[in-house]
Amino acid sequence: MNYIFYFLIAASIIYAALTGNINKLSEGMFEGVNLAVKIAFSLIGIMTFWLGIMRVAEKSGMVSTISKLISPLMKIIFKDIPADNPANADIALSLTANAFGLTNAATPIGLKVMQELQELNTDKSSASNAMCMFLGMNTAGFQIIPATVIAVLAGCGAKNPADIILPTLIVTTIAFIIAIITAKILEKLWVPQNNGEFANDE
Repeated sequence: MNYIFYFLIAASIIYAALTGNINKLSEGMFEGVNLAVKIAFSLIGIMTFWLGIMRVAEKSGMVSTISKLISPLMKIIFKDIPADNPANADIALSLTANAFGLTNAATPIGLKVMQELQELNTDKSSASNAMCMFLGMNTAGFQIIPATVIAVLAGCGAKNPADIILPTLIVTTIAFIIAIITAKILEKLWVPQNNGEFANDE
């Protein structure tokens, strides 16, 4: 990714030099830097507010309660995980934390889940079905309150930044469901071999 950015910067400088627009390039660069600083400072307030709300939800036990409520559903989705395994509760807690924007809390929980799933994995050289499912669900990024997006929109001067909540909920819900369905379909089509590779079941 760094090489791509370096290329874009170099291409912009060369093009500006060839077309005699170095001054415009400099002006655009400083305008962009100023806007970035303004957005960064505007993020402080709204991010503090939302993270505070999320922390209250976490400390009050609301996140834990919701994770317990969805634990039965997680056990249905992750049938390969033993019922008494702590990974079940951690998966529910991770997804709940992500949904409420508690990314700082969700990241270490997600890493812990992967470690627990790796311990259950019979083929250490490749990801298990449960690991792929968990990764897909996390990548889908289901969110009830997209605090970061709201903060960025507010920083850019949006009049109603909270309007993004409903569209984000709809889109991430669809992506979340598709991720689960896709993972379930693919785990039926491909089965892990002893060498860690995947082969078509047919």
